[in-house]
This record gives sequence, structure tokens and C-alpha cells, in this order.
Amino acid sequence: MSEEAIREFRIEKLGKLRALGKDPFLTERFDSTHSADGMIEKFEEGLRVAFAGRIVSLRIMGKAAFAHLSDGDGKIQVYLRKDDLSADDWEAVALLDLGDHLGVTGDLFVTKTGERSIHVRTLAPLSKSLIPPPIGKEKDGQIFYGLSDVDQRYRHRHLDLIANPEARKLLLDRSRIVSAVRRYFDGNGYFEVETPMLQVEAGGAAARPFQTHYNAYELDVKLRISLELYLKRIICGDVPRVYEIGRVFRNEGVSNRHNPEFTMLEFYEAYTNLEGMMGRVEELVRYVTEQVFGSTKVGGCDFGKPWARVDLLTEIEAQCGIKPAELNELESARAAMKRVGLPVDKENNLGGIIEKLLERFVEPTLQQPTFVVGYPIETSPLAKKDPNRPGITRRFEGYAFGRELCNAFSELNDPIDQRERFEQQLGERAKGDDEAHPMDEEYIFALETGMPPTGGCGIGIDRLVMLLTGAEHLREILLFPMMKPSPNAIPELGRADFD
Repeated sequence: MSEEAIREFRIEKLGKLRALGKDPFLTERFDSTHSADGMIEKFEEGLRVAFAGRIVSLRIMGKAAFAHLSDGDGKIQVYLRKDDLSADDWEAVALLDLGDHLGVTGDLFVTKTGERSIHVRTLAPLSKSLIPPPIGKEKDGQIFYGLSDVDQRYRHRHLDLIANPEARKLLLDRSRIVSAVRRYFDGNGYFEVETPMLQVEAGGAAARPFQTHYNAYELDVKLRISLELYLKRIICGDVPRVYEIGRVFRNEGVSNRHNPEFTMLEFYEAYTNLEGMMGRVEELVRYVTEQVFGSTKVGGCDFGKPWARVDLLTEIEAQCGIKPAELNELESARAAMKRVGLPVDKENNLGGIIEKLLERFVEPTLQQPTFVVGYPIETSPLAKKDPNRPGITRRFEGYAFGRELCNAFSELNDPIDQRERFEQQLGERAKGDDEAHPMDEEYIFALETGMPPTGGCGIGIDRLVMLLTGAEHLREILLFPMMKPSPNAIPELGRADFD
């Protein structure tokens, strides 16, 4: 049958259900007494139950029918027999289709084949699926057909959630991880706050912002690229522990690890420092892994142990032979970078060179949880200087599985130093670096009021979820990733993916 013929056929069935007084779109509520998994795990034969779910299999055989109803997390078989149902209920059975939602009441029993099931006594259609969803065939624990086209999975996530249990688990694990993060901070005296998404100056990171317009004020504004500067203003207001989980926007490229719109966790704590933030990160990740996965051992990493601590310049020397002294001056650093085979044409400051060497030679070696300490001042305009190392700041990044997980500072709270850093960044912007940090006079005003010694840290939630779940592509853990518009965005029912 063609797609349109299938749809028309199902609409005819909908009309017949309505004629029976069983309009599935009029029912407002159905209360299940148990989940599918709950009934099977704590099975009690003869127990009267109520259950609602999507029909994922249906076999009508004369005066009896079998179906499986899924509530998303699990499914249970239902047995429908003409002699046990009202005339209208039995007539409605013939009008059901795969994909419909159905509510039933009945008694738990075991079939002759040993399957735990519901013997249905009453039924209520709860929705009519006009388009058959891509429900796969299951045999010996394996699912065949279903939805395999990656583009369609990402464009139509509701189909992916129906058809692919593994994808569903991955996406719901993201929600479990975010919930655990919140529980950790709420349980450690932090206040969750919200800061503006629309900002006159988008600061706190090196990134190009998205531009938009505020009609009420006739004002051009930017979507935020970070949460940092507003959260630290709250610290300046003597709220000692704050955190935010929010969307940020950076107008950059798209890859399997980067998305211009992403979720950031940032947290700040007064009267602590870089080492205090290391302890927080260790505690946080340990807590999340235990809560969500039941173990601190995830994917070959043990987050229950103290993380390794290494110096950035020392690790660069160990991995590619460039000595720290070569990275004190721009020309010698450019020569060293060229010597190890990296392009130098676009590198105009020491900080950029050092971080390129980190990305190329050091990051891939950091498979176990590791803090890399000691970043250059040029790329760390919001971190305190290391008083014992000229040109280096009190900053670390956390790594695992060869990927960056977090970025943290002993926060710069000297307003005079901060203004000088911003002015230096304006100089970089004048040279053409459109990711250099802008001047933010209101933030400096807050610092001039006084900010105590503070530790701060940012963790990309998307990156954290990828690391802990083993996802290879960012879109796997985003419910609705941005997709380039396509004329073939709506799938056809006749495609092999929907058999």
C-alpha cells in the first residue's frame, strides 16, 4: 500500500472507532497501576491491573488476539478473547493498529508458552497512529528492521525513541546525569541561579557570538557564550556558592564533538582556589557515576581514585621534546612548533602556540582522569597569575579518555589586573582576532566593589555525557540536534528502514 493509502485506511478505522463510542482522542486520562517492567519483575498471578502503552506487536487469530504494549521502558503481552470482552470492545480490537496507544484492565496470568501476560477484561483506545512508526521485529533478543537511517533518527527523534532502545537509554542517561549533578550541588550548599541569555557584551570565553536584536529597547545584543561573568557578580554580592546549568551559544563550526548550541555547567565558590576546584570536580564526577551507573568505573576509567596532576609545559616536553624555555618567546615558540610539524602561519601569541601543542601532542595521552595545570596568560584572561611563574596562570583543565572535560581557575579578583587583561584582549581583537574577549565595564565595576578569593569551574554537560556514556558523536546525546534543512526530511513509509 502507498503511504497515502495506509493513512486513509487508518483514518477509516478511526471513524469506525468513533462510531462505536471509542474515540481515542476524547479520552483524557488512563491511570496505570504498574509499569511493564514492574509487573514482570514482581509478577503476581491473578492480580487485577490497569496498564497503558503503545501497541508494538499485534496478532488477531479468529476469536482471540495477542499484542504487546510498551510504556517506553518495557513491554508486556496482553491476551484478548472475544468471550471475555464486551461486543464493542471486541469489535474495537479489529480496528487497532501497530503504533496505537491502548489502555487495558485485566488479570495477570502465564500463557502456555510461559510468558507473563495480562488477560484483558476491558480496553480503551487512547490514540490512533495514522502513520505506522518504525517498530522493529524482535527475535532471540535482537531487533531487526526498525529505524537505522542516522539522518532520520536525528531529525525525528520521537521515532528513534520508539524504535531504538539503546538510543533511548543513551538520551535518558543524559537526563539522569543532569539530575545527579543538581543533587550534588544542592547537597553541598550551592544555590542554583539563572543569568541572562541576551547580553550587550558576550564574555567569559574566547568565541564568536550569535547576534540578535532587542526590539523593545532598539538594541543589538548577543546570545551568551558563557555563564561566567554574571555568576561571579553574584559572588561579588556575597552569595558564596552558586551554580548554573544553562544553554550557551558559540557561532562556530559543527563536528562530532562541537555544536554551536550546548549546555554548560558552571559553579563558583568563594574562599577557595584551584586545588579546591580539583576536589570539587573529583567529588562531582564520582558522585554522578555512582548515582547513574552504580560504579565509579566507567569505560576503563576509575573516577573513584584521585585524579593525576601534571604540568602543561612539562607534558609538552615529554610528548614532543619542546623544552619550556623554548616557549618563553614568540619566535622560538614558532620555530619549535614548526619543528614538530605544525603550521605556524596563524599563530601570533605564545598562548595560542602552547594550546595547539597541547591539543596535538598531550591530549591524546590523557586517557585516565587527569588535571593539566599551568596555562598561559594570553589564553586565560580571567585567571589569577601564578606568582612563581611569569606568563602562567592558576588554571587547570580536566581530561579523561583523551578529551577535555572541564576548565577551572583560581579566579582573577584584582580589578586593575582584570582591566589590563581586557585591554590586552582588545589589542588582539584590533589585530583581527574576533574571538578575543571584549571589555566589560559592568563586570569590572563589580570587581571594584570587591570579590573574595574564588574558585570557579566550567563543565560542558554534552561533553560530560559523551565521556560517561561512551557516545562517539555529539548528536547521539542531544535530543534535538540542529540539522540542515532537507527537502526529504519527512520519511516515506515505503523505505526499507520502515519495514
